[in-house]
Amino acid sequence: MNPTTRFKLSFMMFLEFFIWGGWFVTMGTYLTKNLSADGVQIGSAYSTQSLGAILAPFIIGLIADKFFAAQKILGFLHIIGGILLWFASTSLNFDSFFPFILGYMIAYMPTLALVNSISFKQMKDPGKEFPAIRVFGTIGWIISGLVIGWLNWEQDGNLILTFKMASIASIILGLFSFVLPHTPPVKKQEKTSFGDIIGLDAIGLLKNRSYLLFFIASVAICIPLAFYYNFTNPFLNEVGMKAAAGKQSLGQVSETLFMLLMPLFFVRLGVKKMLAIGMIAWVLRYLLFAFGNADSNYWMLIGGIVLHGICYDFFFVTGQIYTDKLAGDKFKSAAQGFITLATYGVGMLFGSIISGVVVDKYVIASGGHDWYNIWIIPAAISAAVALLFLVFFRDNNKSATTE
Repeated sequence: MNPTTRFKLSFMMFLEFFIWGGWFVTMGTYLTKNLSADGVQIGSAYSTQSLGAILAPFIIGLIADKFFAAQKILGFLHIIGGILLWFASTSLNFDSFFPFILGYMIAYMPTLALVNSISFKQMKDPGKEFPAIRVFGTIGWIISGLVIGWLNWEQDGNLILTFKMASIASIILGLFSFVLPHTPPVKKQEKTSFGDIIGLDAIGLLKNRSYLLFFIASVAICIPLAFYYNFTNPFLNEVGMKAAAGKQSLGQVSETLFMLLMPLFFVRLGVKKMLAIGMIAWVLRYLLFAFGNADSNYWMLIGGIVLHGICYDFFFVTGQIYTDKLAGDKFKSAAQGFITLATYGVGMLFGSIISGVVVDKYVIASGGHDWYNIWIIPAAISAAVALLFLVFFRDNNKSATTE
């Protein structure tokens, strides 16, 4: 890969995740303070990610893979998304805000697959070359959080600027996309069925009892995951943490570190132990949040954030590798689409709904929240999932799909 292509792909990844991190982390706080939204409404706003994830395969499978070059669709979606984000920032109440953020996530979620497709097309050995490109996405997410913290937008009540910042970045990436390397449609002459789009070819994996347990655990663990994504920033701001969005970027730093260490852990621990450690880390994270505060137990808040690397890498990344191993060559792509649709689509959708109801249940008279009882609930869910997994899961290392 020549230096010009490497720069273009790296800048693409940087902006892709700078945009997402620029508004997603602090949206709950913005909705609470600026639009007086309740927990159910915040959960609904975050559920748009799941709806976007459910619809993304159809946009990719029916449009990107068959009719238009990937970089052109990427550009179009980001320009449309930038316009929608700007209009979202002008909304005066939640009812007018929600349609814009829903439209935005329907446009944004397919771009996650598109940036990968554009990158892979330019690589001779994606296994070696892709991590060095993808890491710029994590850097972009971290930088967006640091910018929000440095400019003090949370404490000053200026979180509306996060949407404007992300909107401008989205339009810049949209325009930049048209000078990215050409990536033609890969299935121009092929027929695409509904089963192809949602990965139904990989349903044979569920015949493997251990994989079925992993699949159920993956969907279930997304319920406590939604608590973290949706309400960590409002929680940290409510308990008095300064520049919370910047502090939360430590989670992405941790994610990057553990991602680099994953090969070593695989050799030492194996799949079952890594998946179990990931789930147990979720329990520990929520207990740290439940007992943490901005005074003597401030370290607990930081610890809960830093655990993100273990929580995400040890469970979700390990799970993707485990799925790939069991699927067999013919069903690799279908299997990844199937597990992604189930987790980020179905699992996170239920999690967003449930987390909103729980947060509303523990509103206190002073206008704040009983965060101890709120965080104990995802801790308990994570513990139950981890226990069932430890008792029943067996990794038999066999391909589980049949033609």
